[in-house]
Amino acid sequence: MKLDEIEAFVAVVHSESLSQAAESLALTQPAVTRRIQNFEEALGVELLDRNTKPLKTTAMGRAVYEQCRAIIREVDMLRHLVADDAPLAGVLRLGVAQTVADVAMLPALHALRGAHPELQPRVSTGWGNPLLQKVEDGQLDAAIVLLPANRSLPDTLVGESLGSLKLAVVARKGSMKKRAHWLAECQPLGWVLNPDGCGFRAGLQHALAAQGYPLKLNVETLGMELQLGLVADGVGLGLVPMPLLNNSAHASQLDVVPVSDFKPEIGVWLVHSRAPGKMQSALAVLAQSIEESFKAARPARAA
Repeated sequence: MKLDEIEAFVAVVHSESLSQAAESLALTQPAVTRRIQNFEEALGVELLDRNTKPLKTTAMGRAVYEQCRAIIREVDMLRHLVADDAPLAGVLRLGVAQTVADVAMLPALHALRGAHPELQPRVSTGWGNPLLQKVEDGQLDAAIVLLPANRSLPDTLVGESLGSLKLAVVARKGSMKKRAHWLAECQPLGWVLNPDGCGFRAGLQHALAAQGYPLKLNVETLGMELQLGLVADGVGLGLVPMPLLNNSAHASQLDVVPVSDFKPEIGVWLVHSRAPGKMQSALAVLAQSIEESFKAARPARAA
């Protein structure tokens, strides 16, 4: 068996598609198919159930997949080890939570370009859990994500705290009395939030469920400025990071609503494999810049 066969198998299982695996490996689909067939012949077992769509592993295929992931991680560590003395160039594959990107990524990328001009950052945005999975699978070198305080990382990953992010409940200006409220009082108004998968929404949903309330969702949409515009129009309440609220074009049309039984705050983390190798210096530049951006964020406005 060969390493390129192992990599092809892992890519197919991850994407559940021969064509997507071929695209990610910059190969033709027949080439990927041949590598999978060669790998199965070398092991003497069938790894994929070809009668299913999307493609799924057999029971043995799932066990082989987990072992192959471990092999690829070890090979990546070896490559990093022997490349540590080489000039820092090539591509840095970085996943970033959208909120972090909105607040801090532009100055961070400027700092990275100044420190390592030959390094090309390739940035993709997404929710925290899928980004962490991509780091664990070796598809990303690192991710900057938002994690709750009680979230633990897999043993294969290392996290560095870059600070915390305070969230505010917001309402159309003048629509609620200037006093502290309870979640139960907010419930009839409903919410304008990100789609499912957002950590902010999950935290609110958990707090409501603890009191026996369902999440009343008036609108779900991506785009914080769009959400704040809808809140300013009276469509419902919003949940927004304070730095984005302070810089929003809709800030003057909104009130921060103090909620006595809901004080959301989430951690900003840089997560990478246990052997980042020569990329460690680049990640340190990013971490410092992002940490400074969050420290420089203006304090919360009075309600």
